[in-house]
Amino acid sequence: MEPSLLPSLAWFVRVAHHHSFTKAAAEMGVTRAALSQNLKSLERRLNVRLLYRTTRDMSLTEAGQRLFDSLQPALGLIEQAMRGVNEAGAEPSGLLRINTARIAAKTLIEPYLGEFLGRYPRLRLELVMDDGLSNIIADGCDAGIRIGESLAPHMIAVPITPMLEMAVVGSPDYFARHGRPDTPADLARHDCLNYRFTTGGAIHQWEFSAPDVEGHDFTVAPQGRFITNDDDGMIRAALQGVGLIQHLDLAVQQHLNEGALVRVLRPWCKPFPGFYLYLPSREQMPSKVRALLDFLIGKREAMSSTQIGKRPGKPGADRRPRGKK
Repeated sequence: MEPSLLPSLAWFVRVAHHHSFTKAAAEMGVTRAALSQNLKSLERRLNVRLLYRTTRDMSLTEAGQRLFDSLQPALGLIEQAMRGVNEAGAEPSGLLRINTARIAAKTLIEPYLGEFLGRYPRLRLELVMDDGLSNIIADGCDAGIRIGESLAPHMIAVPITPMLEMAVVGSPDYFARHGRPDTPADLARHDCLNYRFTTGGAIHQWEFSAPDVEGHDFTVAPQGRFITNDDDGMIRAALQGVGLIQHLDLAVQQHLNEGALVRVLRPWCKPFPGFYLYLPSREQMPSKVRALLDFLIGKREAMSSTQIGKRPGKPGADRRPRGKK
């Protein structure tokens, strides 16, 4: 293709888009006569008629419509690439919308809001809480946070936490009154607090893997006197000694560090992939999205250097697969 044709092709697309020489000329800052002459020259070089013209109106020929349908998306990609180049070195600004599971928001975003927004004063942040598997881009969000790597078409996923585990925990007072389970079968004699999924309404089945049998994964239906669909409410009940819970280790780590909760059955809980940041699969990443990605990767590295990810085998602490999102 002759590079010299590109300006005329771009002008043709604007004329066809507006169905008006006058509007296209005003948009591009040229005279109507110059634009008309340019399009006539393009038709001569292509040896095909692209437009029907009258003194009052214009329309596309069949050939012109085919050319417009092919050129419009291609020129859109060029404009997007140019915006990406301009944004690459720009200060992150504007509204950044993140579709996120609630537990991810509570553990990965909210504790660092002051730091993140302080670093990027021109940025506004909106969290869209969604524990389902919605289409992030169709919902108008710039990125999404979900557990596990399960790619939707045209998306990329970047890990933003180390490997995680489902932890069975209870308060020291609870264990003083009821003893500790040594195997998942022992849970039948314990008050296990229930979590009901907001999407679907099912009760979360506790997930385990046999430590001495490779690939033997199984679930246990928790039996207890308390049911909730609120993560924080379930943790608060465990802190009061109401019963045992199974939750992401990331969500209860602070209480474990403080001794308010104690972990059991760790050999039965194997690691699994943690949270991922889902992004549109495009090379020209907006600066606001790049800022979020770099920030969360930095926090992941900090987590990896602490107990999350290292999994120390201390006495009384006890390790699993994919749990609730």
